[in-house]
Amino acid sequence: MNRCRRVVPLLTPSLLALLLVPAASAQTLLIERVQEEARAQLPARGMTMAEVEARFGAPAQRLDPRGGQKRQWPTIHRWVYPAFTVYFERDRVIDAVLNKADETEVGPKPPIR
Repeated sequence: MNRCRRVVPLLTPSLLALLLVPAASAQTLLIERVQEEARAQLPARGMTMAEVEARFGAPAQRLDPRGGQKRQWPTIHRWVYPAFTVYFERDRVIDAVLNKADETEVGPKPPIR
């Protein structure tokens, strides 16, 4: 007697429907944005405000600083450039992130003003 069986996957209606649905191509996926950010020229962590301004020019907008009410809450400054936003703790870069590519992109919320 042959004990070997061949397993054949069954295509259920829901699985078949998933296979027939076209992929959404209009949205920019978060993973694509992360890969784009890795290739982008952004200010490096630890750069001073003067170094950022010398390398990238004056920001399009300097948002009001946040924090600083207590000693353990440092003041955070935000500079907005056309392609990215830079976050400073006191006068040093702590992070730089790409801005949304367009209004339909799903991603981080806009900065609090």
